[in-house]
Amino acid sequence: MSLALPVPDLLCADARVRIDVAALRQALVFAFAAGGSQQAFDDLLAAASLPASSWRRTAFARDLYIDEIVEKCLAVNIGGRPHVTCVRYVGRVIGEPPRDMRDVELRRGVLAELASSPGMREELERVYLALLRLRGLLSAARQPAPRVRRVEILRAAREAFELLAASFTGATSGLARLREFGAAVVAGEGHRRLVAFLEHDEHLGSLDLRVRLGADGEVRAMEIVAVRENRDNPFYVSLLRRLVVRLALMVRGYRTTSGEVAERLLSEVFAGVEEPVSLLFQLVGDVEVCLGALGFRDRAIAQGLAVTLPVLAEPGDALDVQGLFNPLLLAAGLAPVPCDLRAGPGALVIVTGPNSGGKTRLLQAVAIAQLLSEAGLFAPALAARLPRASGLFASLFEEARPDQPEGHLGMELLRIRRLFDEMDAGALVVLDELCSGTNPSEGEEIAALVLSLLPELGVRGFVTTHLLQFAALLAQARPASALEFMQVELDAQERPTYRFVQGVARTSLAQKTAARLGVTREELLVRIAAKKLRAAIETDERR
Repeated sequence: MSLALPVPDLLCADARVRIDVAALRQALVFAFAAGGSQQAFDDLLAAASLPASSWRRTAFARDLYIDEIVEKCLAVNIGGRPHVTCVRYVGRVIGEPPRDMRDVELRRGVLAELASSPGMREELERVYLALLRLRGLLSAARQPAPRVRRVEILRAAREAFELLAASFTGATSGLARLREFGAAVVAGEGHRRLVAFLEHDEHLGSLDLRVRLGADGEVRAMEIVAVRENRDNPFYVSLLRRLVVRLALMVRGYRTTSGEVAERLLSEVFAGVEEPVSLLFQLVGDVEVCLGALGFRDRAIAQGLAVTLPVLAEPGDALDVQGLFNPLLLAAGLAPVPCDLRAGPGALVIVTGPNSGGKTRLLQAVAIAQLLSEAGLFAPALAARLPRASGLFASLFEEARPDQPEGHLGMELLRIRRLFDEMDAGALVVLDELCSGTNPSEGEEIAALVLSLLPELGVRGFVTTHLLQFAALLAQARPASALEFMQVELDAQERPTYRFVQGVARTSLAQKTAARLGVTREELLVRIAAKKLRAAIETDERR
């Protein structure tokens, strides 16, 4: 950029321009002249660069429903009114956690200050609304009075800059950058010219009137006593000078109107602030990340849950999470049951228990907590100490497809091969139903191979399985530090509590689950009898 402005970057420790300013300025010129589209601005924001990351989003995005997390869990709501965010940008911020811990700490510092200071959060919300107003005016189609629209765009830009300059007093986090940016813009020549133009538009001159009133209070006469032009404004041009300039242009063969002159002035004034306006569009995305994280915190607290900015420990440390819950359950309107998890350094945790006991949702919650923590955002837990991970592999929902190239066993083997192809040392793996649906003996052999090699890869993991006898044998002969075991907790009636305790489940409770869902011999016989009775009645009616 040609201007030496502080960059209002809320995501990077070393603040930098991450949006394509040249492309955005071109979009701004067209939008200012004839109206643009929000889609064009969103496309440029979604393509903005982010800090370097070792995480590959394709390895987990589908199974963690990243877009749904952004739309439903990180929604921005101000004063009871929801605002549509750039899902692609926020999703990238979540799905590409920074490699540099300084970037993570910057984001955590901003969120911690906003969470502890309602005043600063209100200021950030006002800034966001001002930015949305500016973007909305630029995105609006050209109006019957285009000059009025352009003046409003300039006025909205001025309000945004001056609001930034007047906000976040005393901020110690990255929020201080917003105030510094606003102050630098307001002190610049482009903004002074913008202010002068708007004041000239609002104050061309003054009239002194003499009004005569009757006894009944009605105006009887009105007389203009004096007219004073606002000659102190730099945009003031005397009538004589305007006539001389127009006459000179006519002599040279040019014809101009007052409207054309005004259009030229509008464009010149806007050109003076194009670069700082471009940075406002980068700021929109960063603010949506912050306000979305605060919205997630608000929703969790309203449901009696808690979120935290976890301690991110060294990769080889132990994991300790208290009050973990799955945000996607919260987004679906369900009441998550918080649970506690502990695992030793580098542990591979085998989770067993009945269907519908919460195993898959647990693995999903662990992965989401790790992902949000690494991105520098609030994690769905009361407190947490998480070892840093170099990446994430999530395979939780594997559905049969009519076009799949292999049978069930072949698809499971391809899933395992993909895991070993994509994962690097230090990653987190969450793998649901390892070798389920295959021949038990073959499944146990393959599962044993996978579980023995994952520690060799240097990854941590949570794996669920229905091979209970196999898991029990592993628990009896497990290596000293490789495997740990958790099972679904059951109440006195052997119903899942959706919490987890140490150990291996003794039964999958298939019969109890079948009974709860009405799939017993007695229930099915009743259904068969009812079906035959309906068929007999329909036959009699046809006769």
